[in-house]
Amino acid sequence: MRVAQDLMVAARRWRQVSATAATSDGGATEREDLRQWFREVSRGQAAEDALRTASLFELEAGELPWRDTGLDLEAGEWVTTAAAGRLILSGPLDLWVGPQFQLWMRVGETGRIFNGTRDTHSFCVAETGRLYLAGYFPGQWGDDSGRVSTSLGDYSKFAGGLTVAVLRWRGQAQEGMAALGGGRYVAAEQERLRDAVSAPRNWKYLWMLGQSEIFQDAVEDGRPCIACHTERNVGILQHDAPFDLTPETTIRWDWKLDELPSRLPENTALSHDYLSVAVEFENGRDITYTWSPELPLGTGYWCPLPTWKDREFHVVIRSGAEGLGTWLAEERNLFEDYRRYMGEPPRRVVKVWLIAVSIFQRQRGVVRYRGIALDGGSEGRRLEIS
Repeated sequence: MRVAQDLMVAARRWRQVSATAATSDGGATEREDLRQWFREVSRGQAAEDALRTASLFELEAGELPWRDTGLDLEAGEWVTTAAAGRLILSGPLDLWVGPQFQLWMRVGETGRIFNGTRDTHSFCVAETGRLYLAGYFPGQWGDDSGRVSTSLGDYSKFAGGLTVAVLRWRGQAQEGMAALGGGRYVAAEQERLRDAVSAPRNWKYLWMLGQSEIFQDAVEDGRPCIACHTERNVGILQHDAPFDLTPETTIRWDWKLDELPSRLPENTALSHDYLSVAVEFENGRDITYTWSPELPLGTGYWCPLPTWKDREFHVVIRSGAEGLGTWLAEERNLFEDYRRYMGEPPRRVVKVWLIAVSIFQRQRGVVRYRGIALDGGSEGRRLEIS
């Protein structure tokens, strides 16, 4: 049944791609544009005055983490990266991931790994050490120093790659960019620094997927909420929520979903774009409540992504276009849902998640959340999340 579903969705995806009549060179033009920009900005008196060093690296698909850049960074110095290219998952189906998701960094062999929130990124070096670069997909991080917990053989299955420029400034990044000038990548990073988007208060991003600018605090109709805008990216926002899981435990929230990020059933690996509210339990599993473009209400399925297939279960609680653009109230009994879909319930809830995925079809998803709370029923306990 799953194979037939995958083939059907793949055929629909191929028809969508074919209908656009778009041609792609797999990111080669983007990479050459970055190389040309680098050649122009890394020479001349302005570059000599503003930059300690300027380096260019090519990270091709199939290269295992991590690349030793040979750059020894000093604590307190500012570094800016600009990246272009694609890791191609399927050329015929136009499936690929870009630099914001794919490029990761660390300073020192055991330093904490990090990514950028856009294709350009600046950071102040916390501790002296060597700079390392890596492509993330198709692996999954096993710890925050960048150990890969999945098969290293998977890296040889894909095509494409990234071109990465690394600029080390003599002073602060913003001052250096202002002095350097330098076209689209400098302008893009200046805009990112000027308009930086912070995670909502008391929430944090799941470390293994990295930082993004998907979620932020907002106000609508005079009430606080969390705004989510996803397009060509992915993020999981987490909030600690220690709570007993009993037969009466429920989760409640209001949401206004304006745009769904999927045009296809999202229960296949090539179309797994969605927006959801999820709950993580003490056993490491989570149940996530989704709004599907077409899967029937009540549909339940384990995550189709290989690295999440035994961890995350999806339940469709709304389907189709009816209700889009309207604030709606939801309530789910967590104990009953876990027992129905996943087996014997554990004893505790540990976190509440907000999930946004738009990396496969690269469509836009827009939603707002408010009034998220766990309720213990007759026990009288209630935990306000947002």
